[in-house]
Amino acid sequence: MSPARKTDRSSPGHPPPAAPGAPVSCRPRPGPRDERGPGPRQAPVSAPALVDADVAAAVDGVLESVLRDRVAQATRLDPVFGSGVAERLARFALCGGKRLRARFLWWGMRACAGSGGAPEDDGRTAAALRLAAALELIQVCALVQDDVMDGSPVRRGRPALHTELAARCPERPPAGLAFGAAAAVLAGDLALVWADDLAACPGPSPAADEAVRALWRALRTEMIAGQYLDLRGQSTAGRSPDEAVRTACLKSARYTVERPLGLGAALAGADPVVTGALCAAGRLAGTAFQLRDDLRNAFGGPGTSGKPAGDDLRNGKPTYLLAVACARAQAQGRRADLALLRRRPGPGGFPDAEVARLRAVLDETGARRAVEQKIEQLVADGERQLAAARAEPAAGRQLRALMRSSAGLPADGGEGSAR
Repeated sequence: MSPARKTDRSSPGHPPPAAPGAPVSCRPRPGPRDERGPGPRQAPVSAPALVDADVAAAVDGVLESVLRDRVAQATRLDPVFGSGVAERLARFALCGGKRLRARFLWWGMRACAGSGGAPEDDGRTAAALRLAAALELIQVCALVQDDVMDGSPVRRGRPALHTELAARCPERPPAGLAFGAAAAVLAGDLALVWADDLAACPGPSPAADEAVRALWRALRTEMIAGQYLDLRGQSTAGRSPDEAVRTACLKSARYTVERPLGLGAALAGADPVVTGALCAAGRLAGTAFQLRDDLRNAFGGPGTSGKPAGDDLRNGKPTYLLAVACARAQAQGRRADLALLRRRPGPGGFPDAEVARLRAVLDETGARRAVEQKIEQLVADGERQLAAARAEPAAGRQLRALMRSSAGLPADGGEGSAR
């Protein structure tokens, strides 16, 4: 149910969970290179040009440093808590993920270079990397708690965090939630606390700090509102296309693309016109991103989503894809298909045969193609808004490529298309 919940955390071939007490780290990404040597840089990079070369690696450097400290603090507080929750949460944050939100924030800031009259770097780079790390942690919160709410045992082709926690504590569970689910809810809360700590760090100026705080407050509330609407739609079997788009916008478009771009613009001191156009582009591209996620979940396998194919269909998720299929089935007089589309699954979800039939209906009604066309239109509209933002040319190209690749469309080069 969380934004980008399936696709963004995909990482097939990921190393197995480390034993308690192991260092908080993961297989390193290829680092940015420079003229001083061919190897990856081991320390977090801070020069803007070096971050440009590999945003994900730069953010990973900050995340690893921050999480090492947080795990050490948790372990000093209580060794069982440190090894049982904090270490596992930190490893989940570091291992896997495309750092999509972090990259939108960074390129949003770089796209606004010069629009606010700020010098090349007055502390904005360090602030951007901290905020990017905070976005990754709030995403971890959403993913961990999403898996609990969905009852999904797998994430990234491996046991979800609540599954892993349950396996580590086989004792009799307390009343209410099973131990693994209850512990994972706490782990998600801890990730949110860590994210808030990072977001509260001072930025390059009081004006930027105020703008960042306002955006951060909005982002957190919108994410939770979108999650609630998703839950409610699943419970009521809502099938309205308008409601589905509203939910997709709140639960994904804003906190995946629009708000990261707004945070980048705030750090750059961009003027309201530029910020407005950039955020409008992000809202459109973010909605396209969520619609692509719905398609991948319905038709893709574990190799593309890290989750069993058809998870959303099996559980009756009120996606835009399903809503479009309902509208088309009704218009085409396909009564049996409409009844299936509107049916609420039982406790175990729909059986495999009905999931297969649902996929067929999505194709036969033309819903799948209609959503593909919607994605293409959203991205095209987003590109026009990006052009209106008068972005710095090199960063604008990176953003355009990132917008297209995140929506599953061919990208025309740039760091955004390279991962």
